Amino acid sequence: MSCIVAIVGRPNVGKSTLFNRLIQKREAIVDSQSGVTRDRHYGFSFWNGKDFTVIDTGGYMLGGDDNYEKEINGQVMIAIEESDVIIFAVDVESGLNSTDSDIARLLHKSNKDVIVAINKVDNHKRQLDSNEFHSLGFKKIFNISAINGSGSGELLDELVSFFPDDNKIEVEDIPGFAVVGRPNAGKSSFINALLGIDRYVVKDEPGTTRDSIDTHFNRFGFDFKLIDTAGIRRKAKISDDVEFYSVVRSIRTIENSDVCLIIFDATRSFDSQVKNIFWLAARNNKGIVILVNKWDLVDKKTNTIKLFEEQIRKELEPFVDVPIVFISTLTKQRIFKAVETAMEVYKNRKKSIITRKFNEAMLPIIERNPPPAYKGKYVKIKFCTQLPSSYPQFAFFCNLPQYIKDPYKRYLENQIREIYDFNGVPINIFFRKK
Repeated sequence: MSCIVAIVGRPNVGKSTLFNRLIQKREAIVDSQSGVTRDRHYGFSFWNGKDFTVIDTGGYMLGGDDNYEKEINGQVMIAIEESDVIIFAVDVESGLNSTDSDIARLLHKSNKDVIVAINKVDNHKRQLDSNEFHSLGFKKIFNISAINGSGSGELLDELVSFFPDDNKIEVEDIPGFAVVGRPNAGKSSFINALLGIDRYVVKDEPGTTRDSIDTHFNRFGFDFKLIDTAGIRRKAKISDDVEFYSVVRSIRTIENSDVCLIIFDATRSFDSQVKNIFWLAARNNKGIVILVNKWDLVDKKTNTIKLFEEQIRKELEPFVDVPIVFISTLTKQRIFKAVETAMEVYKNRKKSIITRKFNEAMLPIIERNPPPAYKGKYVKIKFCTQLPSSYPQFAFFCNLPQYIKDPYKRYLENQIREIYDFNGVPINIFFRKK
């Protein structure tokens, strides 16, 4: 098990900038406005031959005007409890204040090793100003500038001195499931219900989640990575830079995932924005599971599962071979069924078909129903194979590939889906000249 380092401090002292500096990636959203980070954000770092995990946290605040204060503080307390070493980030530019003193008292009570990182010390005057932070009562104090890296080497040298020499992180190759959807559809609530803990901040108002955040799920025989994302909505609806970057991170998460769990609110229609998210996942050749959330709030007399499912599939034509699971994150109805379905879709996406058996199955079908003649010329398909890739792609070799049209391509896709189980997985078909 690797050592865990938590970065804590009041809002807007540069915790996320320092987090990005330590993991050497721009994963956490950084903005001048306070309160951007709300959930715990995990990353991996390496220094002097030692691996360790870093946790970015939201700004700890007591008596502030942030609606999320209680939830953010709860996430900070969990990070402190999880950590082996704590980096207490403060801001020399705004100076020592009462919130810094509150956090210092909290950290002294934790009995954890604490390193104070005085951020934004990038000139001689600020080096002199940093002396006031010695009154916080910690021995390990470093002047740094997270934005340009000044002083970070000395900080890291001290940090890894707390770790054993054999401290290594074993990186596991496990499936990545992205939980995506519109704002306020219940994405964070779904993950919290699966985990049985309040891993993410949940509020009724949209836009609660900003970053795309990973959680390792290893229970009941399942082993995969769950990624909570910010809600995706139309560009015209995006109100500020933070939301813009949140949406960009969500789209990037879709691109890097194996399966997308698309959650939408059953009390709202399966509208164009949900369809846009669906087709974004399909264009990126990801496995797809649709989760109809808040099913406990729907009037079952007027909306049966069968009728609701038919309406959704009609909106998704022609790609209708997609599993749809009706869930409730509040009552935990079918949430584990959703996980089982996602694992099945993941296995479908990784399925490999032996070339000989694929030809034995498909060539007789093609012979019975060959491609239509075009301009008096007949297309003859002689051979087919699955291409080596991370998702299902098939090549059909023939004499005149340019004359095969989309209807016949869809016919072959439907035949492949009938013979082999590719439920929830987009299929690419190519025609090549032999």
